[in-house]
Amino acid sequence: MKVLVPVKRVIDFNVAVRVKADRTGVDLTNVKMSINPFDEIAVEEAVRLKEKGKLSEIVAVSIGPAGAQETLRTALAMGADRAILVKHEGELEPLTVAKILRAIAIEEKPDLVILGKQAIDDDCNQVGQMLAALLAWPQGTFAAKVEIEGASIAVTREVDGGLQTVSLKLPAIVTTDLRLNEPRYASLPNIMKARKKPIAEKTIADYGVDAAPRLKVLEVREPEKRRAGARVASATELVGKLRERGVI
Repeated sequence: MKVLVPVKRVIDFNVAVRVKADRTGVDLTNVKMSINPFDEIAVEEAVRLKEKGKLSEIVAVSIGPAGAQETLRTALAMGADRAILVKHEGELEPLTVAKILRAIAIEEKPDLVILGKQAIDDDCNQVGQMLAALLAWPQGTFAAKVEIEGASIAVTREVDGGLQTVSLKLPAIVTTDLRLNEPRYASLPNIMKARKKPIAEKTIADYGVDAAPRLKVLEVREPEKRRAGARVASATELVGKLRERGVI
């Protein structure tokens, strides 16, 4: 049984994000990049399923610049068997990413695609759902627990009312939430072994996908600084303060 694990190269979650002076986007100059945390959880879950004998091969996929090779090496060091890098400079919209992953899934014929529920740079939370729609596969989103039994997979997901478990026939799409697992640190021997594992390089054109953007970003701004709180003596005074600040 084969699993496909898409991973994205993003700004490291410990780094303070800076907006460009012209407000056209985020400044990536000399910024530490790393694997998207939700995707790292997806890789860890795939490795755990393989260790249980449920999977035979883990294929990591990334779409991005040449630097995304390091992201794939991280996945390989964690336990992925091989990787595919689809080279592209610049941003891609979720639908375009989903179309590329669909083409890869048709070519690779995986039994399962497991990926992070969202990327921490754009927070779109769309690729998994779009990919499921394009492939016409069942999906289990925001997974907190995953169990494979024969030709089906049980996904326990967190919902407003508690926990919900859905049973999906394979092949299927699963998106991971934070509480699914805690990713392992890659050992030095595994990091060394990862250097010898194959990374196939492709382009978007190889999959016949149009990468032209359909959305236009007008401006990127930093969030407003939080104002200091103030004590009020009565509800009337509270309402007055809120009106002064334009909240109501």
